[in-house]
Amino acid sequence: MKTYPGEPFYFNGGRPAVILLHAYSGNSNDVRMLGRALQKHGYTVYAPVFTGHGGDPCRILSDGNPDAWWEDTQLAIRRLHDSGHDQLAIFGLSLGGLFATRALENDQQLRGGGVFASPITSWGRSNVPEYFPRLAMNYYHREQTPAATVAAKMAWIKDHLPAQLAAIQAMTKQLDANLDRLHQPFFIAQGGHDEMIDSDSGAQLAQRLRDQGTPVDYHFYPNATHLLTVNTAHRQLFNDVNDYLQKLFEVSDDNENK
Repeated sequence: MKTYPGEPFYFNGGRPAVILLHAYSGNSNDVRMLGRALQKHGYTVYAPVFTGHGGDPCRILSDGNPDAWWEDTQLAIRRLHDSGHDQLAIFGLSLGGLFATRALENDQQLRGGGVFASPITSWGRSNVPEYFPRLAMNYYHREQTPAATVAAKMAWIKDHLPAQLAAIQAMTKQLDANLDRLHQPFFIAQGGHDEMIDSDSGAQLAQRLRDQGTPVDYHFYPNATHLLTVNTAHRQLFNDVNDYLQKLFEVSDDNENK
């Protein structure tokens, strides 16, 4: 059975707009249901696909890197601004949350946003090194890749994965160091049964931000695993994100009208 990777999507809605960033080794399908839910509430939603993602896992390591993914994020912001969307929020799942946070730290024109299961303060405690090879094997099995080719690809992944994860960790440490730049209202979602990162990381981030005076909207889903946008918590998450956005843009509009 062949795999059909997610493509970038643009769901046209109203003037307020939302960027959704997917997870490491994922694609826009990670956030497609959330995008449709937000479109129904009147938001324009755009989700890019990070460079190297959406196909052979080897391409994530060969073509992708934090610099390329940061450029993807900035291009997404520029696309919506150029389309006339000056009311803009940005969210990300896991890796996507790292870049949503970086955007909010560096662009005060963004009204707000946040993270879903993103290890801003605890990337070093991650199961990605074990998960990525399993994901790659599953992909090659679905693609019916010849055994010899699979063996070569898996050896290549083993050699190149550590350097990319180290680069992500270095960027995350810099995000952590720059949290004092983050002043916009910030949404945090975390599952209690997260199999990829420390389930306490969301609460730790929330406390850090509250201590510095940043408004925080924190949500904990006790029975949820890592991929909050598609797992058992997704309906509640969608409601919580919509509630946050309604308050965010109402407050922003009120401030503009004063």
